[in-house]
Amino acid sequence: MSRKIIQIDMNRVEGDVDFQLELEGSRIVDARCVGSLYRGFEQILLGRKPMDALVMTPRICGICGTAQLNAAVLALEHLARLPVPPAAMRIRNLCLMAETVQSDLRQSFLFFTADFCHPKYRSLPLYDKARAAFLPFQGEIYRGALEHSRHIVEIIALFGGQWPHSSYMVPGGVTTPASSRHLIDGLSLLNKLTRWFEKSVIGTPLDDWLALQSADEFFDWLEAGEAHADSAIGLLTRMSREIGLHRLGCGTPHMISYGAYDDPEDVENFSPYRKRLFKAGFLNGDAGSIEPFDQNEITEHVRYSWFLPYPGGRHPFQGQTVPDYQPHSDRYTWCKAPRYRDKVVQTGPLADALIDGEPLIHALYRAEGGNAWLRQFARLHRTARLLKAMSQLLHELAAHPGEPHILPPADKEIPDGEGFGLVTAARGALGHWLQVRDGVISRYQVITPTAWNASPKDSEGRHGHWESSLIGLTVEDPDDPVEIGHIIRSHDPCLVCTVHLLDTGKRLTVWP
Repeated sequence: MSRKIIQIDMNRVEGDVDFQLELEGSRIVDARCVGSLYRGFEQILLGRKPMDALVMTPRICGICGTAQLNAAVLALEHLARLPVPPAAMRIRNLCLMAETVQSDLRQSFLFFTADFCHPKYRSLPLYDKARAAFLPFQGEIYRGALEHSRHIVEIIALFGGQWPHSSYMVPGGVTTPASSRHLIDGLSLLNKLTRWFEKSVIGTPLDDWLALQSADEFFDWLEAGEAHADSAIGLLTRMSREIGLHRLGCGTPHMISYGAYDDPEDVENFSPYRKRLFKAGFLNGDAGSIEPFDQNEITEHVRYSWFLPYPGGRHPFQGQTVPDYQPHSDRYTWCKAPRYRDKVVQTGPLADALIDGEPLIHALYRAEGGNAWLRQFARLHRTARLLKAMSQLLHELAAHPGEPHILPPADKEIPDGEGFGLVTAARGALGHWLQVRDGVISRYQVITPTAWNASPKDSEGRHGHWESSLIGLTVEDPDDPVEIGHIIRSHDPCLVCTVHLLDTGKRLTVWP
């Protein structure tokens, strides 16, 4: 059977990502995920004062800058063993949730569902409804998501002064207390989005949607009326299942979550030992069990990356990031290959929901396993949970007026030592590892969520999660491989943290 290699330039993602795919007939037999820009934040930070990380790391990404800031401040607080008051934790959680909601809506309805309007699907019964809802710049849901995702991040601007690239989280708390004006305006923004989400996205009240706990309950709900079936989540589900996305894109069965949102009631413990509202863990895909997470089990490999090579994998506290561009070798990306317990893992809202024990996502996962539809469904299910949690946080802040928003450190200088900050960004597990020597940063390592999902092969030759998700896939039209867009976009790729586009010859663009 003939073999050919195609190269895909993936659009409708944050940043740039390429795939080099080897096909045997119409079946993918090998895959290479290529991140093609080195930005060098980890080296830019070397030799700088530790507090500079609070200004520089939020600029790693224009979407998840709040999560980057939170990871940086948690690493500093871990190093210096600094406590944080409950009000500051609530403000941090509220802003992190607003940023995640914004990203989830944009990824779902600006990036993912646009593929349902592909001409390939024009013969399907739902095609006209999908176009009316999801067609870029014209569809009703597309335009609603654009408007409401824009306004929800105003909550971060209220509490943090600006968005993106805010620096209001500082060691010991946040820079500004929650005023009554902040709370009223924040609640108004949240209520407006929640009403649109209930009417257009889920077609039912938020509490009713969150009460669904089994696969049977969900599919019964879906068929209970037009308001459910033709809601955005209803159309997304029916269209996905009609074209078979519930059978595509499993990838590695192993998943990790760092847990999300420090518990404001747990004031006794320092980060990273503080309890979290959403649990951390490792889903062992071989055993089918959820096990405790330990950051000491993380390593990064560079065998197939354009970095100065070292043998095997290294923990971030022993890691190095020295660019070594070798375009004509067997190395092929600026992404490193993170591994957990030496296993390829995936991260994101599906992993977070399974590890946290969310009943409906668990039920759907048990029925059909991990797949592109469930990954996307879990993202929008998370949006519902976060809208409810944000309302609770605003009311908790209102119930505790005048509480301190910061516990100023006794020493203005961050001492020598090392610390790490682990958070759940919109796309999954985000970690910063920091070492300070002689008053300046001597090592800074960042592992982004997309680095886990988009990793290349490691020292043992094991493909990364996206690569393994594509190997074995049958592509109906290699010149227009829309199936690949469905699978990769279901992860909400964000390559701006690591990559940029370089000319590599012939490319194909996945429609549109």
